[in-house]
Amino acid sequence: MSWFDPWDAIEAVALNHDPVDRAVARATPPVRTLLDAALARRELSVAGCELLLGVEGDDLVALVRTADAIRAADVGDEVTYVVNRNINFTNVCFVNCQFCAFKRQRWESDAYTHGLDVVLGKVDEAIARGATEVCMQGGINPDMEPFTYRDILVAIKARHPQLHVHAFSPMEIMYGSRRTGLPFPEYIGMLRDGGLGSIPGTAAEILDDEVRELLSHKKVDVRTWVDIITTAHRLGIPTTSTVMYGHVETPGHIARHIDLIRSLQKETGGFTEFVPLGFIWENTQLYRDGRVTPKPKGLRDLRVYAVSRLMLRGWIDNLQTSWVKLGHRLSQLTLRAGCNDFGGTLMEESISREAGADAGEYTSVEEIEALVRAMGRTPVQRTTLYGRVGENGAADDHHGTGGWRGRSPLPAGPLTAH
Repeated sequence: MSWFDPWDAIEAVALNHDPVDRAVARATPPVRTLLDAALARRELSVAGCELLLGVEGDDLVALVRTADAIRAADVGDEVTYVVNRNINFTNVCFVNCQFCAFKRQRWESDAYTHGLDVVLGKVDEAIARGATEVCMQGGINPDMEPFTYRDILVAIKARHPQLHVHAFSPMEIMYGSRRTGLPFPEYIGMLRDGGLGSIPGTAAEILDDEVRELLSHKKVDVRTWVDIITTAHRLGIPTTSTVMYGHVETPGHIARHIDLIRSLQKETGGFTEFVPLGFIWENTQLYRDGRVTPKPKGLRDLRVYAVSRLMLRGWIDNLQTSWVKLGHRLSQLTLRAGCNDFGGTLMEESISREAGADAGEYTSVEEIEALVRAMGRTPVQRTTLYGRVGENGAADDHHGTGGWRGRSPLPAGPLTAH
């Protein structure tokens, strides 16, 4: 089952073509003040972000039009995408996140842990289909050997040295560090030297420990998440950044979360993109326990994407839509609410599907480009780090950290604690 606001209401907001100054002029005075400030490149405060996350009617139209205008001014009309494959190498996990329907206990009949031969076979298939990236995440498997993550990286890079490996959430890194007994700088440096190109900024959910206790009391806490991310940045490993919304959080939680991401970017410059992820509730324990009341998709998503564009202006230029979470049509409409990236082809995606997402596990290059062009925008294939993929398929940043617009990460440093 999927809940949406009426499509005519969603499209009326997203497809409004009024000039931005006219749309802003119709907004209420408090909202108009905030939007004028954003257009003038003044930073949006946490209180302003929280207010905008609740707007409706003309205020919402003005917010979306402002986000679209800022996107056009800052990054232009290109919509980037990456050809990649997700590899969820194990679904065995003991963490028991209440929002996850992917994990299995090791004794369950559909539990799996792929060996290196299976992982390498999936990588080979991805390369054959034009992938420049593999994205790998899995459950937290208690039977994992201590150096498993390093060994996977080394095996992949030995066979495909040009491939970008985007892998291992901060939760996985915390677990790997504990299993090996290595502190974060040494452990992350070892992964970097083994071939890790970048890290998914997942396991963030909402960066508030009270909320995280409700979502998963065993999950990496805020302080540790920040420590892992900033350590990676200081070692020259860029990461993405995310927020998961639509569960037990309030607008204030989202506002403070984005503000923390912005503060970290000011410190390190290591985030390549920001990805708002709508909570998929259908098959989760949170929903079964009655702790989440599902809210319709559509207008809420436009608010979150648009506010993210305003809040992160000048610090994170790339705002990625999530077609896996939203579906193709709503993702198209977020391109009018500040988004300039359509994510990846994926080829395989288990985590959202298990939770109840119905957008599929694969979107081809041809379909992504058609969806983008239908919105009057220009599709461009990118590398993981926002370089461009040439006509011969060659990536221009397979082992560098440049490519995205905005602040560059700090150069790689020695493996010392900070």
